[in-house]
Amino acid sequence: MNLKKSILAKLLEQGLRILLIKECKKIGHLKINLIATSIQIIKGEIQKINIIAKDINYKYLLFDEVELEASQIKVNFNLTNKELKFRNNPIINFKISFSESSLKEILLSNNWNGIKNLISNLLPKNERLKDLKIRNNKLLLEAFESNILEQVNIKTENGKVYLVNKDNNKIIQIPIEDKIYIKNINFKNNIINIFANSSISF
Repeated sequence: MNLKKSILAKLLEQGLRILLIKECKKIGHLKINLIATSIQIIKGEIQKINIIAKDINYKYLLFDEVELEASQIKVNFNLTNKELKFRNNPIINFKISFSESSLKEILLSNNWNGIKNLISNLLPKNERLKDLKIRNNKLLLEAFESNILEQVNIKTENGKVYLVNKDNNKIIQIPIEDKIYIKNINFKNNIINIFANSSISF
């Protein structure tokens, strides 16, 4: 029985691995751990899944690290092609981490010009965003015209994310899918950590 459970668990983990790799342009280190009995796995039920991934490119969003956890998941798993689909839309709790280099590559790329232009509104006199820095656990924006570093605060309210420049009383809301609820954001060792939950479906 333990051997059978081990085989089924490995197959499910491989199915999840294939699913995640298909959804992402790049994943570095990836660790998947699922908790379920043999009978639950046969029924397509999983008590809990924990996923830790590093160096991810998801739709040109670069994450240094992502940790996901979901409970009470129902799946259909095709043993032939290892294809996995959710039968319910589980709620996942997750933590994503951004370094300065990841944020800079996102915001200064052509794929996210809309976000870059939105953030530029925080700068004085309609200046254009030139660079982004994280120093002493603070987010700083640099403009092309003045080269002055503007400190920007990050806050969450009702599941949404806002950037605030207190010096000029400007504030913007970062666009996020409605199904994602941001619970908290903090800095640690010049890394931005975002804690949130969301429903998920593939």
